Amino acid sequence: MKPIAIVGLDCRFPGAPDPGAYWDLLTRSADGVRQVPELRWRASDFYDRAGGEGRSNTTQGGFIDDVDAFDNEFFTVSPREAAALDPQQRLLLQTSWRALEDAGISPKQLAGSNTGVFVGIMGNEWAQVHMTDYPNVTAQVGSGNGYCMTANRVSYHLDLKGPSLAVDTACSSSLVAVHLACNALLAEECDYALAGGVNVAVTPGLSIFYTQAGLSAPDGRCKPFSADADGIGRAEGVGVVVLRRLEDAIADGQQVYAVIRGSAVNQDGRSNGITAPNRWSQQEVLAAAYRRAGVEPAEVSFMEAHGTGTALGDMIEVKALGHLHAGRTGQPLAIGSVKGNLGHAEGAAGIAGLIKVALSLHHRVVPASRFAAKENPKLQLARNGLRLLKAPLRLPAGATVAGLSSFGMGGTNVHTVLESAPGSGARTAAGRGRGAAHGGGVFTLTAPSPEALRRNLLAQAGALPRGRGPAAGLCRASNQVKTGHRYRFALPARDVRELEEGLRSAVADGELLAGLAEEPVARPRIAFLFTGQGAQFEGMTAGLYRDWPLYRRFLDEADEALAPHLGESIRDLVLGGDPRIHRTAFAQPALFAVGYAQARALDALGVRPDVLLGHSVGEFAAAVVAGVLGLADAARLITARGALMQELPAGGGMLSARATPQELAELLAAEPLVGVAALNGPRATVLSGDLAALGRIADTLAGRGTAVRRLQVSHAFHSPLMAPMLDRFAEVARQAATGRATVPVLSTVTGGEPATLDADYWVRHVSAPVRFAEAAERLIASGPTHLVEIGPRPVLTSLVRRLRPPAGVRSVHLTPTEESGGPELDAAVAELFRGGVDPVWEALYEGREPAPQRLSPYAFSTAHRYWSRNPVAAPGQAAPARPAVSAVSAVSAVSAGVAADPAPAPEGSARVVDIDRSANTPDALAHAVLGAVAGVGGYPPEEISVRSRLYQDLGFDSVMVMELKSRIEAQLPAVGELSVQELLPRLSTVGELVGHLRELTGGACGPAAVAEEQRRMTSA
Repeated sequence: MKPIAIVGLDCRFPGAPDPGAYWDLLTRSADGVRQVPELRWRASDFYDRAGGEGRSNTTQGGFIDDVDAFDNEFFTVSPREAAALDPQQRLLLQTSWRALEDAGISPKQLAGSNTGVFVGIMGNEWAQVHMTDYPNVTAQVGSGNGYCMTANRVSYHLDLKGPSLAVDTACSSSLVAVHLACNALLAEECDYALAGGVNVAVTPGLSIFYTQAGLSAPDGRCKPFSADADGIGRAEGVGVVVLRRLEDAIADGQQVYAVIRGSAVNQDGRSNGITAPNRWSQQEVLAAAYRRAGVEPAEVSFMEAHGTGTALGDMIEVKALGHLHAGRTGQPLAIGSVKGNLGHAEGAAGIAGLIKVALSLHHRVVPASRFAAKENPKLQLARNGLRLLKAPLRLPAGATVAGLSSFGMGGTNVHTVLESAPGSGARTAAGRGRGAAHGGGVFTLTAPSPEALRRNLLAQAGALPRGRGPAAGLCRASNQVKTGHRYRFALPARDVRELEEGLRSAVADGELLAGLAEEPVARPRIAFLFTGQGAQFEGMTAGLYRDWPLYRRFLDEADEALAPHLGESIRDLVLGGDPRIHRTAFAQPALFAVGYAQARALDALGVRPDVLLGHSVGEFAAAVVAGVLGLADAARLITARGALMQELPAGGGMLSARATPQELAELLAAEPLVGVAALNGPRATVLSGDLAALGRIADTLAGRGTAVRRLQVSHAFHSPLMAPMLDRFAEVARQAATGRATVPVLSTVTGGEPATLDADYWVRHVSAPVRFAEAAERLIASGPTHLVEIGPRPVLTSLVRRLRPPAGVRSVHLTPTEESGGPELDAAVAELFRGGVDPVWEALYEGREPAPQRLSPYAFSTAHRYWSRNPVAAPGQAAPARPAVSAVSAVSAVSAGVAADPAPAPEGSARVVDIDRSANTPDALAHAVLGAVAGVGGYPPEEISVRSRLYQDLGFDSVMVMELKSRIEAQLPAVGELSVQELLPRLSTVGELVGHLRELTGGACGPAAVAEEQRRMTSA
């Protein structure tokens, strides 16, 4: 068998709400058994020490906490449906999500994939209670119960299209599910598989059965292979592992807990009793698993045994193990069982053992087995080549093989062989860093609500490793995993301590959090602004070149294109602090190279512009990004432009004046060698021309009190003094091939009107005024959400904001200061992510390849609680009073499938919705619809608004839609019988539904009615 990797896991067991707590419980040999919680049943009503008829001999067991808590809003499950769901389905949903995150996968990224779901389950006690409560059986109760629905529920909510099935082989169910999942992966029926098991005790039925069968331990504790072993103690739990073919996991650089080498399943057949274990079948299933795994029994270092702690079960298991291991040389096989810590988790017992073994191989130590101090001498462990784990077993370096057994009460046996994960030498370079100078990144987290965001930020802060290690690995993991929800949080961080402090500060400071998180309502619209000459400085973008290999690659690419025309490296000149950067012959190619490299790097990062605007020479890089010019042609053009300008006679200059062109017109008329070079704003005019003439204009303006500033330039750009170079430049321009723009380019020659960027345009571009203000106004009118400035330092975004500060538009720059490098890049990417951009994160970390790290999985809310209002009671006993189990709303504490308020009326009654007449709604129709929607979903009426989306926000499905239709028809006879075909398209929001019904009852027709209805209800 080809090996299968365990790449992720999550679990909840008695005394252990997560894998970390589970490992801690195991290493401390702690006890998860306690008194039966009142929420399950009143144990004293069913207790009889002697185990009389219909009674249990114990009031103890292994029970998980918060079994009634379910974050239904996260999964868009209505309160009414949540109340109907078997808690085993709820637990599996949350555990599956967390296991996928632990595997370094965003669950939403698997939507539509062939991922399989395999669930082992033995108990169906929730259905026993609620499917026999006939007056309250609803569609939600029906779909909320049943073995098949445990797996199908996960596949449905995560949109997984691979095999989806539940397995009931009693106590071996979940390990059989893992076996089937491995086979499906090997058969290529799926590429990922979720495999696990779940068990929740809702009634004392099995406790009574174990007692009557003589299998129940009076103290509710399993004591595997102990002299004190006296039976089974029941336990609850849920566990899920994420499985993948090992070769695929290695290829993708995923972390691996352990490897499944092989497994086998068989049956006892006709033994000496259907519930009695069969030694011969057990030893045969072990031998088959060893053969399939390609290992010899002597290679197995330790064994997680079934270990129920019954006299017969322990004896037969030891005999079966001894058949294969009695002849071992060297150390005896170390054995133990997690049932000593938890009890027997029945359908989830196998997954409890599997996760224990995987964690033991991962941590390279096997915890001691509880109750091992006093082993049962009748078992003769030593003669059978076995020893109990009385102390932790530290595993040696190198590959370690382990075994795991799970035996079903009805005779279905399964054994699995595992091995430690391959060493780092077997992994690809994806797991290794290169020691890059910049160890930071962008930590991202998304959540469906602000409350969930704060809760999960705090959870992440509490789970981070201590110290000042690089944050890149954690950041990259967050980018891959914590995605897909409405609220987007992004925090740049250089090291782990800075990250932790930032997370905690964000949680504590609402104003700070508001600046680090956004809820984008639409796709971002991005404008690239390319700076022109004058923005250059010595050593520009050196930090970005040092810290971002992607920028390095594209600056090198531009340098290679420019070198044949310049005769030297523009890259070396840009980065080396050469003062020649200010000479026009070098400044223009240098700015082009920087603009090209930044824009191309952003494109590779997934940041793609919707509109482009370049200031003067900045238009050349914009033209390449738009696809108008190729890199080679643009390099030849920009080099020729700079060189020809450099050859022009000295004596020209430029002057910036805080005045309008109209105010300067009289002065310009008197000076024919001066013209308007740039219009950067209503009172931001740049003049260009003869130095002496500019001096006279400057003196006159200063005398009037007008602010003026001489620009440090070599020539009078965009002026009549450029005329001597135009013919020679036209010859070069005519050689350039031009194409159609794939991205709109707003021209500063035409004032924003897109132009044909042909040879004539580029010649005109040399001496024509830069009409930036007009082009920028046009840019703002196009509705950008982000202004991304491309160039060595920010210039243009401030000009745009002086023109007309665009509301809600964010300015982004990769190099906001002359020293900018990796941290400033991270800050820019964080800003873009918050606004709705989905970066190609690998591009941010290119060249660094931080080692993968696991993050704390999603922290679900425990505010909403759902449990039965029909608790189990012993014959002749009154049902115990239930505590208030909801911290949020009484609607959560409901009988399965029936909302506490509003409640459905008896069958045949026309009044099916209990409407709160004090609600602030505009009229009876809207009031009735709000009440009907609330009733179908089990929501408090005040939680339903005109903006509520029936599918995305309220979790409506086809069954709920049909019930809503029936309720509306019964309560609003004027609408008549609703057409399903007409109704379905009008169910986007509650407001749209109300508008549709208003049309049917005589309101205005058409889309305007819906808009008016939403306006009226919003203002009500």
